Amino acid sequence: MVVNIAEGTLKTKYGTYREYLYYNGQKETIALVMGEVRGRESVLCRVHSACIAAHVFNSIECDCREQMERSQQLIRDAGAGIVIWLDQEGKANGHFALLKSKVFKSEGMPQAEAYEAAGFKRDARDFSAAAGILRDLGVRSVVMLTDNPGKTRDLEQFGIRVDGTKNLSVDG
Repeated sequence: MVVNIAEGTLKTKYGTYREYLYYNGQKETIALVMGEVRGRESVLCRVHSACIAAHVFNSIECDCREQMERSQQLIRDAGAGIVIWLDQEGKANGHFALLKSKVFKSEGMPQAEAYEAAGFKRDARDFSAAAGILRDLGVRSVVMLTDNPGKTRDLEQFGIRVDGTKNLSVDG
Protein backbone atom coordinates (compact mmCIF):
# COMPACT_ATOMS: atom_id res chain seq x y z
CA MET A 1 0.00 0.00 0.00
CA VAL A 2 1.33 3.41 -0.95
CA VAL A 3 0.42 6.63 0.83
CA ASN A 4 0.69 10.14 -0.59
CA ILE A 5 2.91 11.98 1.91
CA ALA A 6 3.70 15.26 0.10
CA GLU A 7 3.12 17.16 -3.10
CA GLY A 8 4.26 20.24 -4.97
CA THR A 9 5.04 21.51 -8.44
CA LEU A 10 8.03 20.70 -10.62
CA LYS A 11 9.00 22.81 -13.63
CA THR A 12 10.79 20.81 -16.35
CA LYS A 13 11.93 21.58 -19.86
CA TYR A 14 8.77 19.72 -20.96
CA GLY A 15 6.34 21.73 -18.85
CA THR A 16 5.11 21.97 -15.29
CA TYR A 17 4.04 18.86 -13.42
CA ARG A 18 2.27 18.28 -10.15
CA GLU A 19 4.68 16.12 -8.13
CA TYR A 20 3.28 13.59 -5.68
CA LEU A 21 5.55 11.77 -3.23
CA TYR A 22 4.32 8.35 -2.12
CA TYR A 23 5.70 6.03 0.56
CA ASN A 24 5.07 2.35 1.18
CA GLY A 25 6.90 2.03 4.50
CA GLN A 26 10.21 1.21 2.82
CA LYS A 27 10.66 3.23 -0.35
CA GLU A 28 9.58 6.52 -1.80
CA THR A 29 7.99 6.66 -5.24
CA ILE A 30 7.35 9.82 -7.24
CA ALA A 31 4.45 10.50 -9.56
CA LEU A 32 4.64 13.46 -11.93
CA VAL A 33 1.23 14.43 -13.25
CA MET A 34 0.53 16.86 -16.05
CA GLY A 35 -3.00 18.00 -16.69
CA GLU A 36 -6.19 16.45 -15.38
CA VAL A 37 -6.06 12.66 -15.08
CA ARG A 38 -8.67 11.82 -12.43
CA GLY A 39 -11.56 9.88 -13.95
CA ARG A 40 -9.93 9.81 -17.38
CA GLU A 41 -9.32 6.83 -19.63
CA SER A 42 -6.31 6.11 -21.82
CA VAL A 43 -4.04 8.43 -19.86
CA LEU A 44 -0.45 8.35 -21.13
CA CYS A 45 1.70 6.73 -18.44
CA ARG A 46 5.41 6.05 -18.16
CA VAL A 47 6.48 3.74 -15.30
CA HIS A 48 10.22 4.31 -15.09
CA SER A 49 12.83 2.73 -12.85
CA ALA A 50 15.84 4.63 -11.57
CA CYS A 51 19.01 4.48 -13.63
CA ILE A 52 21.87 6.32 -11.98
CA ALA A 53 24.21 5.75 -14.93
CA ALA A 54 21.90 7.41 -17.46
CA HIS A 55 20.09 10.02 -15.37
CA VAL A 56 22.94 11.20 -13.17
CA PHE A 57 26.12 10.37 -15.06
CA ASN A 58 24.79 10.72 -18.65
CA SER A 59 25.83 7.21 -19.65
CA ILE A 60 25.41 6.23 -23.27
CA GLU A 61 25.31 2.51 -22.40
CA CYS A 62 21.52 2.46 -22.10
CA ASP A 63 18.55 4.43 -23.37
CA CYS A 64 16.88 5.23 -20.02
CA ARG A 65 17.39 8.99 -20.28
CA GLU A 66 16.05 9.06 -23.84
CA GLN A 67 12.98 7.02 -22.81
CA MET A 68 12.23 9.49 -20.02
CA GLU A 69 12.67 12.50 -22.31
CA ARG A 70 10.48 10.99 -25.03
CA SER A 71 7.80 10.14 -22.47
CA GLN A 72 7.75 13.72 -21.19
CA GLN A 73 7.55 15.03 -24.77
CA LEU A 74 4.57 12.79 -25.55
CA ILE A 75 2.82 13.80 -22.31
CA ARG A 76 3.44 17.48 -23.03
CA ASP A 77 2.09 17.10 -26.56
CA ALA A 78 -1.03 15.30 -25.26
CA GLY A 79 -1.53 17.90 -22.52
CA ALA A 80 -1.89 15.25 -19.82
CA GLY A 81 -0.17 12.17 -18.48
CA ILE A 82 1.76 10.56 -15.68
CA VAL A 83 5.37 9.59 -15.06
CA ILE A 84 5.90 7.22 -12.14
CA TRP A 85 9.52 7.05 -10.92
CA LEU A 86 10.37 3.87 -9.03
CA ASP A 87 13.52 3.47 -6.93
CA GLN A 88 14.47 0.20 -8.64
CA GLU A 89 18.00 0.65 -9.99
CA GLY A 90 19.29 -2.21 -12.14
CA LYS A 91 15.86 -3.81 -12.66
CA ALA A 92 15.61 -3.69 -8.82
CA ASN A 93 18.78 -5.72 -8.41
CA GLY A 94 20.74 -2.59 -7.45
CA HIS A 95 23.75 -0.82 -8.87
CA PHE A 96 26.09 -3.55 -7.61
CA ALA A 97 24.31 -6.05 -9.88
CA LEU A 98 24.62 -3.65 -12.78
CA LEU A 99 28.37 -3.39 -12.27
CA LYS A 100 28.79 -7.16 -11.83
CA SER A 101 26.78 -7.84 -14.99
CA LYS A 102 28.87 -5.56 -17.23
CA VAL A 103 31.38 -8.27 -18.07
CA PHE A 104 28.57 -10.44 -19.47
CA LYS A 105 26.94 -7.51 -21.24
CA SER A 106 30.28 -6.72 -22.92
CA GLU A 107 30.24 -10.27 -24.30
CA GLY A 108 26.99 -9.47 -26.09
CA MET A 109 24.41 -10.73 -23.61
CA PRO A 110 21.13 -8.81 -23.27
CA GLN A 111 20.95 -7.03 -19.90
CA ALA A 112 18.43 -9.43 -18.33
CA GLU A 113 20.60 -12.44 -19.20
CA ALA A 114 23.71 -10.62 -17.97
CA TYR A 115 22.06 -10.10 -14.56
CA GLU A 116 21.24 -13.79 -14.40
CA ALA A 117 24.78 -14.79 -15.40
CA ALA A 118 26.10 -12.56 -12.59
CA GLY A 119 23.87 -14.37 -10.08
CA PHE A 120 20.93 -11.96 -9.89
CA LYS A 121 17.31 -12.05 -11.04
CA ARG A 122 16.65 -11.20 -14.68
CA ASP A 123 14.15 -8.62 -13.48
CA ALA A 124 13.37 -8.12 -9.79
CA ARG A 125 11.12 -5.09 -10.25
CA ASP A 126 7.80 -4.77 -8.47
CA PHE A 127 5.12 -2.58 -10.00
CA SER A 128 2.61 -2.77 -7.13
CA ALA A 129 3.46 0.79 -6.01
CA ALA A 130 2.78 2.09 -9.52
CA ALA A 131 -0.61 0.36 -9.54
CA GLY A 132 -1.47 1.83 -6.12
CA ILE A 133 -0.51 5.31 -7.31
CA LEU A 134 -2.65 5.03 -10.44
CA ARG A 135 -5.60 3.98 -8.28
CA ASP A 136 -4.96 6.87 -5.86
CA LEU A 137 -4.84 9.33 -8.76
CA GLY A 138 -8.21 8.04 -9.94
CA VAL A 139 -7.08 7.04 -13.41
CA ARG A 140 -9.61 4.76 -15.13
CA SER A 141 -7.15 3.35 -17.69
CA VAL A 142 -3.73 4.02 -19.16
CA VAL A 143 -1.79 3.82 -22.40
CA MET A 144 1.67 2.68 -21.37
CA LEU A 145 4.69 4.47 -22.76
CA THR A 146 6.83 1.36 -23.03
CA ASP A 147 7.98 -1.44 -25.25
CA ASN A 148 8.06 -3.87 -22.30
CA PRO A 149 5.04 -6.23 -22.37
CA GLY A 150 6.02 -7.56 -18.93
CA LYS A 151 5.48 -4.16 -17.33
CA THR A 152 2.04 -3.90 -18.93
CA ARG A 153 1.14 -7.45 -17.87
CA ASP A 154 2.24 -6.79 -14.28
CA LEU A 155 0.11 -3.65 -14.02
CA GLU A 156 -2.90 -5.54 -15.39
CA GLN A 157 -2.35 -8.24 -12.74
CA PHE A 158 -2.61 -5.47 -10.12
CA GLY A 159 -5.98 -4.44 -11.57
CA ILE A 160 -4.94 -1.55 -13.80
CA ARG A 161 -6.70 -1.40 -17.16
CA VAL A 162 -4.16 -0.91 -19.94
CA ASP A 163 -5.72 0.28 -23.20
CA GLY A 164 -2.51 -0.18 -25.16
CA THR A 165 1.10 0.86 -25.48
CA LYS A 166 2.91 3.59 -27.32
CA ASN A 167 6.40 3.07 -28.65
CA LEU A 168 8.99 5.55 -27.37
CA SER A 169 11.08 5.73 -30.52
CA VAL A 170 11.17 9.10 -32.21
CA ASP A 171 9.83 7.43 -35.37
CA GLY A 172 7.16 5.40 -33.53
